[in-house]
Amino acid sequence: MVEQFNIRVYGLMMNDQNEILLVRERIADLEFTKLPGGGLELGEGTRDCLTREFKEETNLDVEIKEHFYTTDFFQISMFRNHEQIISIYYLVDPTAFPVEVNLENQEINIDGRIEYLRFFWVNIKDLNVDMFTSPIDKKVCSLFLKK
Repeated sequence: MVEQFNIRVYGLMMNDQNEILLVRERIADLEFTKLPGGGLELGEGTRDCLTREFKEETNLDVEIKEHFYTTDFFQISMFRNHEQIISIYYLVDPTAFPVEVNLENQEINIDGRIEYLRFFWVNIKDLNVDMFTSPIDKKVCSLFLKK
């Protein structure tokens, strides 16, 4: 039974080599591939959330350009079956070039929970929906490739 919403905010960011930034994340025994971003905190707007998440995870300052997509179908969280996920996606630009992101494995502690992140670039011509884990990200990838 769904008891609450979990609002997530993600960014589609390209570099000057026609590549998009993705992240492989592992929490406990679950590994998944997604776009950079994370959870909206109380008292925070969606754009502020995405700016914060990019800074925390990649140490990049970004400019949020425009809204790209918001979940328009029902989706249960992969982690908590009592949460409905609502994901909001923006197109973002880095504020400086070249874009330098740590591509090594990273360990981060979020509220006592250890997560592992590894960022990587994918050329747009190689991007496909099967690279993503969640149904929402797959839909976003499909829409992005049609643009």
